[in-house]
Amino acid sequence: MSRDIGIDLGTANVLIHLKGRGIIFNEPAVVAVDARSQEVISVGREAYEMRGRTPESIEVVQPLKGGVISDYDLTEAMLVLFFKRLNIHRGLRRLNVLISTPTNISEIEQLSLYEAVQKVSSGRVFIEPEPLVAAVGSGLDVLGPAGSMVVDIGGGTTDIAIMANGEILFADSIKIAGDDFDESIVQYFKDHYQLLIGIQSAEKVKKAVASAIKQDPAQAKNTEVKGRDLVTGLPKAINVNSNDLHDALDEQINQISRAIRRVLEQAPPEITADVYDRGIVLTGGGALIQDLDQMLSEYLKVTVVPADQPMSAVAIGTGIMLEWITSGKLDRTPPSKKQKRRRFWTKFWRRIWGS
Repeated sequence: MSRDIGIDLGTANVLIHLKGRGIIFNEPAVVAVDARSQEVISVGREAYEMRGRTPESIEVVQPLKGGVISDYDLTEAMLVLFFKRLNIHRGLRRLNVLISTPTNISEIEQLSLYEAVQKVSSGRVFIEPEPLVAAVGSGLDVLGPAGSMVVDIGGGTTDIAIMANGEILFADSIKIAGDDFDESIVQYFKDHYQLLIGIQSAEKVKKAVASAIKQDPAQAKNTEVKGRDLVTGLPKAINVNSNDLHDALDEQINQISRAIRRVLEQAPPEITADVYDRGIVLTGGGALIQDLDQMLSEYLKVTVVPADQPMSAVAIGTGIMLEWITSGKLDRTPPSKKQKRRRFWTKFWRRIWGS
């Protein structure tokens, strides 16, 4: 008997979908490490709460950057601890695992991800492009001949794709997403208010009042932001509103808008007509930014709507796609031993020569 597990291994969060139970796990993709021994102290939400609050002897890191593994060992350690927490382990029942990746991931990066998940799960591992998985999790008919379009704004990347017949036809992936939004917010308050805030504070204010469209001052949402006054060095709190966040994020949102347009411009007229009829679906944390759908609709002249569950769409999609694969509805073949050997030696020599 097999167990089917879908993993949305994101830059910001890890979500795990278990067949028959739905999403059973959702925690930050963060690891706290002893800086001297490199021993893992904590992972997930506990490690996330330590960000900006640790002594020099402890480092809090994200082992994935831009949707790909930046630290293989820490990624593996994080997954091992997550699996133990969920009591997902090797046994007599084989695991089938599906994991999503950005569309522009390299073969070496894909292999690193495959090896990490395969080592932890000791099962069959399938890798699918994130926007395709997000589309499936959003309820789009990606197996039919009509074109569908998804924009997935995650923590490390924004993935844009048009798909049909179970495959991606046109796609782009840019490294502008939630983490970059947070850094821009930190920089904005430094430049305009001489206030230094942490990444966690930036993320909270983004979730509270961020807007893609300039608001009427009387209608703009307000919130309080706390940090350190860069002039006096003392604690300070200020009130900010949606328009502050609009100004902080405007250029990055415009870059995402232009990237979506470039993908649309690649499609032939028939596919473009399909997208016009069906609209564009937004997924990922970025889909929650106020009025982003309206702003993109006006810019692209196409209806843009957020998915019903934008934060969970990829995780839900991993479960559905894995069921399609194991039932034979969708033909996917894991890498052969020959392919694995070739990829291993490619990776080995690139490490030796530093390329």
